Amino acid sequence: MKEVQTSIIKATAHPVSRGDISDHALKVLSGLHDAGYDSYLVGGCVRDLMLGREPKDFDVATNALPEEVRRVFKNCRLIGRRFRLAHVYFGREIIEVATYRAPPGKTDESDTRAKNGNTKDKEVHLANDSGRILRDNVYGTLEEDAVRRDFTINALYYNYANDEISDFVGGFDDLKNGLIKIIGDPETRYREDPVRMLRAIRFASKLGLKIDQKSEAPIKTLSVLLADVPAARKFEEVLKLFHGGAALSTFEALRHADLFQYLFPQAEECLSREIDHYPAVLIPLALRNTDNRIAEGKPVTPAFLLAVMLWGSALEEAERLVNSGANRQDALRSAASHVLRKQAQHTSIPKRFTGMMREMWMMQSRFAFRNGKRAFRLMQHQRFRAAYDFLCLRSESGEIDDELCKWWTLFQEVDVDERKEMINKLPPVPGKRRKSKKRTRPEEKNFNV
Repeated sequence: MKEVQTSIIKATAHPVSRGDISDHALKVLSGLHDAGYDSYLVGGCVRDLMLGREPKDFDVATNALPEEVRRVFKNCRLIGRRFRLAHVYFGREIIEVATYRAPPGKTDESDTRAKNGNTKDKEVHLANDSGRILRDNVYGTLEEDAVRRDFTINALYYNYANDEISDFVGGFDDLKNGLIKIIGDPETRYREDPVRMLRAIRFASKLGLKIDQKSEAPIKTLSVLLADVPAARKFEEVLKLFHGGAALSTFEALRHADLFQYLFPQAEECLSREIDHYPAVLIPLALRNTDNRIAEGKPVTPAFLLAVMLWGSALEEAERLVNSGANRQDALRSAASHVLRKQAQHTSIPKRFTGMMREMWMMQSRFAFRNGKRAFRLMQHQRFRAAYDFLCLRSESGEIDDELCKWWTLFQEVDVDERKEMINKLPPVPGKRRKSKKRTRPEEKNFNV
């Protein structure tokens, strides 16, 4: 059921231009249109274009069934079971094409999109006991597709045929008023997909918008629903939350809404104690650093931020093991495995990132040992730069003295001779004496024991 009457925004009344749309997206739009199907841009790309932002990707909505989309484009592949989609490939760029979906409660038997009694694609919505939708491949009309989307500002449809924007839920006005408003009853929609609560926080922080009061009200109460979301899916959301250019404000909003604890419960436990202001200082510093790097167009890796998130937990566990008699390096190695294993139960982290995290953690103690050739060898390590940045972040947070960070900073800036001089000026390692080789007297060479 539509929440407001259909509104058509003429081409002259909105800022979306074909010149701002990627060439590949235009090929998909024109291909569907030429084949006789509806052809709309929808979702975040329309929202971002309306705000004068450059979209990261372009999504297309159509009345063509997935199999029909595949027949139109040879470079198309169908994906997904929970939500069947068509991906049209243009090298590294993928244009996602979705068939209009119907809202929950409708089945394909009442679907006007079913073709000539064909039951191949007929199914019903599947939800669990809490109301979370597990399967959503019931097709519908354009209006029905708009109503079943998450937020009003993501339900604006740019029509390729006439450059007009169709608005069925008041998204155009909400965008002008700077509001994030969920479509339909907030509690019902969050139960259908708890990740929508994370998305509300992300859009508000990233776009500088405000969550509508009715949409925000049930989030704290329903935050526990995130515990049932698959750990792999939560990891995908973590990347979007903290690599969107507004990581710090997103973090603060997540904690305020009681959502952060379901992404990083160990980090939340450390934050709640704030022992010696740590890691309450370290994490915000890392988030601000991430935002700055993204703003400057510099690369960021999830491993660095994840290592910061879990560092406090790893240190606490390592300290416990040291108190039980383990040496510090072995303790940290065991603590890393323990913390990462617990984290995997909530937000899974791919091995390619956990491996980097372990290396950064284990290298921290090596920075203190600089005598001889150790400093030169450490600089050759493939994770040196990330581990060095981590060290300096710890220094900036007050966790360790800043002398070590300053020394390594200078060491990278000077030439080889100056580096050797810096090493020679270091005090000798306590308790270490160079073993002299025992000289063998000529008369002892042939001595047989």
